Amino acid sequence: MLSPFLAGTSQAWAALGADPSLLDRVSFGGPSGGLPARLPVMELARATVAACSLAAAELTAVRTGRPVPRVRVDDESVATAFLSDRLVRVDGQAWSTFAPLSRFWRAADGWVRTHANYPHHRARLLTALGVPVDAGEEAVAAAIAERTALAVEETVYAAGGLAVAVRGPEEWAKSEQGVLVAGQPLLTTARIDDAPGRVLGEAALPCAGLRVLDLTRVLAGPVATRTLALLGADVLRIDAPQLPESQEAHNDTGMGKRSTTLDLGDATGRRVFEELLDEAHVVVTGYRPGALDRFGLTPEALAERRPGLVIARLSAWGRYGPWHERRGFDSLVQVATGIAELEGSPDSPGALPAQALDHGTGYLLAAGVLRALTEQHRTGGTRLVDLALAQTAHWLVHDLAPAPGKDDGFDAGNWLTETDSPMGRLRHALPPVSYEGGPVNWARPPGLWGTDAAVWGGASTCSHHVGR
Repeated sequence: MLSPFLAGTSQAWAALGADPSLLDRVSFGGPSGGLPARLPVMELARATVAACSLAAAELTAVRTGRPVPRVRVDDESVATAFLSDRLVRVDGQAWSTFAPLSRFWRAADGWVRTHANYPHHRARLLTALGVPVDAGEEAVAAAIAERTALAVEETVYAAGGLAVAVRGPEEWAKSEQGVLVAGQPLLTTARIDDAPGRVLGEAALPCAGLRVLDLTRVLAGPVATRTLALLGADVLRIDAPQLPESQEAHNDTGMGKRSTTLDLGDATGRRVFEELLDEAHVVVTGYRPGALDRFGLTPEALAERRPGLVIARLSAWGRYGPWHERRGFDSLVQVATGIAELEGSPDSPGALPAQALDHGTGYLLAAGVLRALTEQHRTGGTRLVDLALAQTAHWLVHDLAPAPGKDDGFDAGNWLTETDSPMGRLRHALPPVSYEGGPVNWARPPGLWGTDAAVWGGASTCSHHVGR
């Protein structure tokens, strides 16, 4: 019988199509009281980090020719990492993870949550509600109070903004999108062609010599690529110059990476991107389904231009159903899927103690890439990994069970460190993904967002098999 601590990890490991016998390499420890909630949030956090750590250890064995290293997951480290966006500091200064208009509002018949952290989302929200662009919270509250929650949701989404009515778990389960989400696995992996296998040269780090194009934004995708950077990958994040990004968010998720901007709608930007793609091994995307298709970034188009890629895709609601093209963030997925009601009170909705859907999905996404690289080394093929925040939410609500833990004095300070960065003295969480002999910190701090050159940082140690 599996240890109760291994139950969630076993589910995630099975979803990755991995060898179940490797689970005996994993052990757990540390105080477990860092993510208190009614739902088994600590189990989600523990399981996703454990699966990612084991996938890293497995790929390390491929690169070194040695047995798979042992993995030990520390609950205190995991909880600290899941709070990393809230714990990061620059010269002692914190930042607010949510803008004033990103919050719960009382509607005429219930509650609605909006997301307006980015200026363009804020502007679309205000336009949809018919209030002035310089309006404050009182004007927004009044505009929402006179509408039903579903009316706010539909009106704001039609304007390109983000607002979701609070639903209970039963209501979500009966909805068309909820039914489809429930029918999906935690994640999907696929081999989409017969491209030659990749020779992964001997290296101490599992992702050494691998080049990763990171087309993601807050928070799950950047957590995944931050993890690949920890494990030795050359990660280059690419953003559109016209889309603003928060330097404060990048201070947390930009660890180990470089960051640049390219306009893929411009001939010069597209040419530079194609040159980068010609030498890439992994492409990770985190935009809503269909948003990047016009740039030739579907898996089929990428595989045709660069056979042997690992392609990892993240969405909020899944790539199916009536919501598949909707924008979404962790906080909104919590609201739609019943989590906000389950974690709330009779007086108001609630929230998880961390952006746990984002962080957990991020570690699963990294694990999917690592496992795809392992399988690719063995049998070749362009590989595709797909995840959705809504599928992670379903796992949390319906499939995970809490494991017993030791709530004996959680202290995030045990897993925080400081380093000098271009922004100032940076305090950040240490990585929770670890295995025997693995890295304990990133090789470089984040830089100023979007200011790096659009070039690869070093020589690759990977090539394709010949004649396969």
